[in-house]
This record gives sequence, C-alpha cells and structure tokens, in this order.
Amino acid sequence: MNSEHFKKILIIATRQIGDTLITTPLIQRTHEIWPNAKIDFLGFSSAIGILQGNPFLHQIISSSPRPSAKEYFTLIKKIFFQYDLAIITQPSDRAYLYGLFAASTRVGTCHPGKEDHGWKKWVTSHQVPIDYFSQHVVTEKLKLLEPFINDHHVSKEIYITPPTADDIPQDLDGISDDCVVIHPSPLNDYKCWPIASWIGLIEYLSSKEIPVVISGGPIEKDKALAKSIISQLSIHAQQTTIDMTGKLSFSELAHVLHDAKAFIGVDTSITHLAAACNTPTIALFGATPPTNFGPWPNGSSSAQPYALRAMTQTVKNVTILQGPGDCVPCRKAGCDDTSNSRSICLEELDVQRVIQALSNIEQHVIPIKHI
Repeated sequence: MNSEHFKKILIIATRQIGDTLITTPLIQRTHEIWPNAKIDFLGFSSAIGILQGNPFLHQIISSSPRPSAKEYFTLIKKIFFQYDLAIITQPSDRAYLYGLFAASTRVGTCHPGKEDHGWKKWVTSHQVPIDYFSQHVVTEKLKLLEPFINDHHVSKEIYITPPTADDIPQDLDGISDDCVVIHPSPLNDYKCWPIASWIGLIEYLSSKEIPVVISGGPIEKDKALAKSIISQLSIHAQQTTIDMTGKLSFSELAHVLHDAKAFIGVDTSITHLAAACNTPTIALFGATPPTNFGPWPNGSSSAQPYALRAMTQTVKNVTILQGPGDCVPCRKAGCDDTSNSRSICLEELDVQRVIQALSNIEQHVIPIKHI
C-alpha cells in the first residue's frame, strides 16, 4: 500500500456517543501520519456533536441511525470513491458497506475468529480482531493504522479530544468550580446504580455543602430518573442540587466538567467525556470489562491501563470501582443478559466505597489495587 499519496481519508464510526468519542485518538494519529490529508468523519447524527471543534477533522458527515433507502442512496452518492482510505471502526455490515463505496483502500475491525473469513476480509487490506476482555477499545482503533506507521513519528501518549467548551448556562454561574457532577442515567438499565445509592451520595455531598449538578440526556427516561432522585432528597439536599438533565449540549457539559471538583457516573459516554476533560472521574462498573471500555486516562502511553478485575483502581484522573462478585466482569447485559436486566454487582456496590474514592481524590491519595 503506497500510503504516501493519501490525500482524503474517511473514518467511519456509525455507533453511539461513547463509540464516537473514543475514536478521537485515531483521528489524531491519522493526522500525525498524513498531516496534509483531509480527514472526514462519518457517524450518527445523534453522536457527532461530541466531535464539535475537533481540530483534525475537515468535514463531519451525519447519518441517521436507521436511514431510509433514500438517505442511503444520498449518502453513498456523496462519499462514492471520494477517498483514498476508509478506516472502518466497527465490524457492522453497514459500516463496511460505507467503506466499500468510499475508497479503494480499506482497513477495519472484525469479530474475533472471523478475520480470515467472508467478504469483509476480501474488501479490506488489514483487519483488527475485537477482544472484549483483554484489548482496550482505544488501542484497538489505533491498531487499524499499524500498516501505515513505518517510519512516521507518532505520539506515544494517547489523548481523547473533548468537544470545544461553550459558555455554561446562567443556572450554573458561580457554582461550577465547586460542584460535583453526577450522571446516573446509562443507555441500558443493566448499567444502572440504584436510586437509593444516588440519594445517599447526594445527601453526603449536601452535608459537606458541596453543590451537585445532575447531567443526563434529553430523553424522557433520563429526565424521569433525575426527577425521581430529586423528589426523594431532603429539603437541604434539594437546595444544593441542580438538575441539568437534557439542558446541556456536549460543549456546555465539557465546560462544566473542566471546572468541576469531580465527576461520578455509570458506564456511559459522559463518563468518558469527564475523563477526557481531565476531571477527577469515578466510574461505576459492573458487567463491562474496564480492560475493554474503561474511561481512557488522558496522556497514558500504556496499551492497557487497567486490570480486568479490581475492586478499586486509579490511573491518572480516573478511578474505576467494580461491583463485588466472582462473575464480575461478565460482559453480559446484566444478570438476565437483557438490556433492561438488573445487575446485582452494581446493586451491591456500596455508596461508602464511592464516598471513600471521592475522599481519596480530595486528599490526592491513590487507592491500592485489589486484584
């Protein structure tokens, strides 16, 4: 592959917000290898806002999560062999078809054990198998560029690039520097921490006169969860808690996170964003292996920053707390392996462990790993 002449490159990530955000080290490294190339990005319209202001992108192309036939035709017409290289970051048929129509040279991820089989192998010159337990998703994406690195200088340190920070709403004026941001709402129920635990945490913060900002998406499910939490707080805790669910853009939230004392959240995209903003981040993990999808500790040069199993582990600004149980992490969708399943490991993750992790952050103490 004579990659020296690549002038236009398309990175394809047709998945959710977190999957889009974790491609930013790949975007940066692509720029390092081809500094004069125009790099475009194709992703879901609901997720590409997380890339606002990315300095390495020329154009961001949006796609509906479920496009109509007309939308498919329009999009394929727009990208049809307009690129020298397509980098396919998910193994889905749709992502591969976009890559097939976009460029004559393609690289992509693939399901484990299938790298030597099928049409996806035929249309790509290089594939990276997914490993859901041992390989971090950030370094997985970077491996897509291995055939092209050669003598090119690339940074050893790996950074997630957050969106450009916008001014914060007036509701948060004067408190953003003192607040703790919490994000209780994941995409799927099996990643939930119990409401009673969030209430206990907020009551503790309120007793210390620490304001709390609740973040969440604009969907009714997130709004209902925040409303339920606030309705069960004491009067004093309600007075020190501001519900910003559905009220902040990614860029506004990035500003809040940059200023905040700390962030506490479940396994979701905003937890990755908090880590990318260099905010002291406490991530509550159950079924998901942190070795695969733990929030990236910005500036790390390690191929694998995390242990698979540890009650508490801290790397740079990120502390991951895993629930108890010999089955953790199972990488299933909760105990019943469905999106709305309960996860006993998260139900049994005690609020006192979160409070202790927060205290360690305030005292700049690095917890000992328990593996």
